[in-house]
Amino acid sequence: MATTSSISSLGIGSGLQANEIVSKLVALESQPIVNLQTASDKLQTKISAYGQIQSAVSSVRDAARKLTSSELWGSTAAASADATAVNATTAAGAQVGTYAVDVTALAKPQSTVTKTSLASATSTLGEGTLTLELGTWGAGNSFTGKSGATPVTINVAATDTLANIRDKINSSNSGVKASIITDSSGARLVMQSATTGEANGFRITAADNDGDNANDAGLSALAYDPANTTAGTNLSQPASDAMATINNVPVKSATNTLSEVVSGLTITLSKVTSNPPTITTGPINITVSQDTAAITKAITDFATAYSSMASLVKSNTKYDEATKSAGTLQGDSGALSVQNQFRSILGSSSDASGTFKTLSSVGLEIQTDGTVKVNSTKLTSALGNLTEVKKMFMNSDSVDSTKDGIMTRLRVLSDNLLGSEGIITSRTSGLRQSITDNSARQESLQNRVDLYEKRLKAQYTALDTIMAGLSSQGNYVSQMINSLNSSSS
Repeated sequence: MATTSSISSLGIGSGLQANEIVSKLVALESQPIVNLQTASDKLQTKISAYGQIQSAVSSVRDAARKLTSSELWGSTAAASADATAVNATTAAGAQVGTYAVDVTALAKPQSTVTKTSLASATSTLGEGTLTLELGTWGAGNSFTGKSGATPVTINVAATDTLANIRDKINSSNSGVKASIITDSSGARLVMQSATTGEANGFRITAADNDGDNANDAGLSALAYDPANTTAGTNLSQPASDAMATINNVPVKSATNTLSEVVSGLTITLSKVTSNPPTITTGPINITVSQDTAAITKAITDFATAYSSMASLVKSNTKYDEATKSAGTLQGDSGALSVQNQFRSILGSSSDASGTFKTLSSVGLEIQTDGTVKVNSTKLTSALGNLTEVKKMFMNSDSVDSTKDGIMTRLRVLSDNLLGSEGIITSRTSGLRQSITDNSARQESLQNRVDLYEKRLKAQYTALDTIMAGLSSQGNYVSQMINSLNSSSS
């Protein structure tokens, strides 16, 4: 009997569609894995939904925390009767009140300009050095150097143009800045103190290689030292301090910004208000009051954050009868607990204030869909009694919880929900563990399916071998019968 050859393709020996049969049987055996994959996708979707809720609750917590902040309720704002002349901003420590500011002089930088014009900015002046020194000018053109400032010497080459000299001054860190003015008469160099104030005046001396440091020729044309009759430049503006009174108290400043002259208040001077007989505007009133605009914004921000969170939770937990579709977390006990706990506090009353008991009483009105809307008229009226609104929002009583402010309760609730043992955290962790368990179950089932497929292929391979052998034997018998029949005839 002839030996059979090895089977190279499943089903060849048997004539069956063995590959197709095995594939369908394996697919049937794999259905539990498909179901687990679908379940895993749903779990992942729930985790994503909880992530969104976590972020929304965090925003509510931040908004509630701001409304329990002493900094917010103690914040102030300044308003000026003429902001073009005197303006102000507040910081921590600013006291409510009115401050009358009368400006008699503004702080100015010293400014000089060359007497003689050059043909252009590319003209040269000659070789030598310029020494720039900051300080205060006194009586009789006396000059006192500024404490802590060091004179700066600039070397000028014969080939340096007026523009080159300007650039060297500007990069010298001397406290003096230079620019060029060009008109029909030619180019002139303007030099100005980098900052205002009497102590920031400057003296410029020249060591001119032409041998004469006091004339208007060469580098001496840039000098300003009137005490030594060296003034190639004209003084167009002397350095000066700002002079003002605040509630009739004289103040002096090297700049036009008065910082902490009044605690917590920064006052900016822009115009002289009293300089008889030409200017007699008189004092400008700066009114410092509690910053109700910032409080209103914080309350509005809370309403926005809460409404966004409430809408998100509702959409994830609802069942739409019209479309027969359920939200991702429909029936989820954790999400429903978050929703119910927030609603409970939002609709509760507080004994923290004797005037305002509920959020609605100050203009935060709960809507039928669970969101919050600000009634601006009611809120503005309530903020007229800021002390009581503050109590209702931020009071904290370690003995009697009924006297806790509503925002304090919401902040504590949010902290608990987001904490390591909170509902949101624990529910998310549980879902992640379910995915891990699901993945392990899938792996176990896949191993079983792989063995099942291997067993099926082995069985069909054996069947192919047997069927191939039988076919070979049949062919041999047929050949023998045909041979015998041929011999008989």
